[in-house]
Amino acid sequence: MNEETGLGSDAQAQTTLKATQQLLAAARAELGRVIAGQGEVIGEVLVAVLTQGHALLEGVPGIAKTLIVKSVGRLLGLGFQRVQGTPDLMPADILGTTIFRPGSDAFTFHTGPVFTDLLLVDEINRMPPRTQSALLECMEERQVTSDGVRRPLPAWFTVFATENPIDFEGTYPLPEAQLDRFLLKIKVSYPSPDEERMMLERHQASGGTNLLEQADIQPLAAGLLEGARAEIRGIRVEADLYGYILDLVRRTREWPMLALGASPRAAICLLRVAQAFAAFEDRDYIIPDDVKRAVLPALRHRILLKPEAELEGFDADRVLTDVLAAVAVPRG
Repeated sequence: MNEETGLGSDAQAQTTLKATQQLLAAARAELGRVIAGQGEVIGEVLVAVLTQGHALLEGVPGIAKTLIVKSVGRLLGLGFQRVQGTPDLMPADILGTTIFRPGSDAFTFHTGPVFTDLLLVDEINRMPPRTQSALLECMEERQVTSDGVRRPLPAWFTVFATENPIDFEGTYPLPEAQLDRFLLKIKVSYPSPDEERMMLERHQASGGTNLLEQADIQPLAAGLLEGARAEIRGIRVEADLYGYILDLVRRTREWPMLALGASPRAAICLLRVAQAFAAFEDRDYIIPDDVKRAVLPALRHRILLKPEAELEGFDADRVLTDVLAAVAVPRG
């Protein structure tokens, strides 16, 4: 793991997974000109796209959540749309609606912003439950059903939703069923002092122009994104690693601090994320360390703490760290 970028190895030796390593090299080179730090976050955003999952980004305002997703879209050559969550947002505002065409007897479906590759739903917990629920079909089946007609979404459709962890007034907590649709919950923290200084210097040097436009990010070569996704799908998993993943997930269901453990879907997601992390390290097989690294982002939003655990100062990450320590690691 490259400690500075969080985007895997940058060694120049012969690589095993060529498309994945070329993609990561391009991410380091291109995104590094726009975003100061946040390498681990960028890596997990790439995992969501490459494994056909969705991600929930949690962090305070102003720490580049939107910029990261928009920049990754430019790098990957994918379309991008943004929706601002508000209490009066209706499902049709996201999905689209059927409108009557004047001068004819026909109705036409006017597509909403969900018909894109990367959809950023800013402050998703400010949307009312009905509108939140409208995203469930999109996220799970990658389609929109309107007037009985199924309309497929683009093949690369990925939802990135953001929420503020400290602002609860006027918000609607996401139900467990919706949280379970997210492959990852990514925690976005403040940059380091050096990274924040770099950010200031870049904005000063930009002369007030849009930093993303000024950077002129070069999209990936044709076929590279699909090639990286295929390489990740092909990562080998030994039998003892299946057992390790299941032991971790099942242990959460009986953990004394938890009122709700991880679902069977969580085990599948944990496996997919571990495969991506293995590919990032240029390995065509997963090892226990890949699973350990995947546990927090893949499971932290799928468990529910008991009230007494929260009163004692526990949070999801601390509980999952304890679960990891309690489950035996395969030594095969």
